[in-house]
Amino acid sequence: MNLDENYWQNRYSKLDTPWDAGAITTPLKVYFDQLTDTTTKILIPGCGNAYEAEYLHNKKFTNVYIADIATAPLLKFKSNNPFFPVSHILHEDVFKLDETFDLIVEQTFLCALHPSERNKYARRMAKSLSKNGKLVGLLFDMPLSENGPPFGGNTLLYKSLLSPYFEEVSISECYNSIAPRAGKELFLIAQKPIKSLGYNVALISEALSKRYLHRKCPLIH
Repeated sequence: MNLDENYWQNRYSKLDTPWDAGAITTPLKVYFDQLTDTTTKILIPGCGNAYEAEYLHNKKFTNVYIADIATAPLLKFKSNNPFFPVSHILHEDVFKLDETFDLIVEQTFLCALHPSERNKYARRMAKSLSKNGKLVGLLFDMPLSENGPPFGGNTLLYKSLLSPYFEEVSISECYNSIAPRAGKELFLIAQKPIKSLGYNVALISEALSKRYLHRKCPLIH
């Protein structure tokens, strides 16, 4: 399966988006409500319909960016949010972005990538964060298989993926998921490392990711 721009454009154009909650979900809403600096530079990669960006914009956050390789959800977001800065709506491949951000919000982006892309994801997220930046958001707690998207994982797998690139990786069970996702979500907070990591560490992370791809992941509670 080629999960390219045409694939996602077709899914959104046909409204074939069963993962779409229709609004910002509770865990991210609660997290955003704790943020006080409305100038924080925020990226929502693989944003889809970007309900999180709409919520932050309505809370007067002025430096929110959204990015997706499909135009359909971006055009819909622009139509629904006419006062959102057009220059912050990016029809781009997230892996090619040159800018850095204080906060990157993970919301159904990692699970939309083929597992073979996960090591690249971890490297890019760390590279795209500014000093003291954080990767924060939601991860699906379900067995990883080739039958996706969405592609799943568990605490052990996600930590093995992210730990080589982040100084601290905190993953906990979501206590406030919306009903359809109850018991299936993990909340992630990963802190940007102080210094860069070496090539050998990247190889170790990639090997661990491949190891888990071909077997059912045990649930970690």
